[in-house]
Amino acid sequence: MACAAPAFAQQGVPERIPDTMEARVAACIGCHGDKGRGVENVYFPRLAGKPAGYLYNQLVAFREGRRKYVPMNYLLEYLPNAYLMRMAEYFAAQNPAPLAHARPNAGARQLRDGQRIVTGGLPGKKIPACIACHGAELTGREPGIPGLLGLRADYVSAQLGAWRYGVRTALAPDCMQFVASSLSEPEVAAVAAYLASLPTPGARPAPRDGPRLPLACGSQPQ
Repeated sequence: MACAAPAFAQQGVPERIPDTMEARVAACIGCHGDKGRGVENVYFPRLAGKPAGYLYNQLVAFREGRRKYVPMNYLLEYLPNAYLMRMAEYFAAQNPAPLAHARPNAGARQLRDGQRIVTGGLPGKKIPACIACHGAELTGREPGIPGLLGLRADYVSAQLGAWRYGVRTALAPDCMQFVASSLSEPEVAAVAAYLASLPTPGARPAPRDGPRLPLACGSQPQ
């Protein structure tokens, strides 16, 4: 038996894969990039650095069908809450260099309209500025509000559309459903284009302590 171990090693017995969270989430990188960095595909967003509470809420929403994308619904169907939180905490702790992407093909007027909504809201529709919830630097806010930078215009537009038509829902009260359903199609396009035109900083989400949110949001209890 003492001679058997070297013999097995010489025959190429595969080395045991370390049981780490990095190894367990390896299936995620095909769509979301190494360490959640992001990929060229417009519809697979960056996960790295987003608040763990936000990522956890999205994993639960996919598992429960409140967000609909069949591969994600299938992969998460039988995973318990504690494991989903561990996944969320792993990606929240990552900070790989952002993936460069081309600026959107948008005119100056559309970008100005987007900037106006993002920084000042639409008072006539009672829609607050995006920065009021997502932070002055748009990098998100702990524990449940994501950053909005580093996303392509088509992705932002698609998510606002999903909220508008009930394909994507969040914990009640669903503040984003109200915001998205109140925006016109040109306003959605302007917001998406402006956000996609901004550089992706390395800043982390803002701490939970801060100004009170202008809307009640189930995913960010106050």
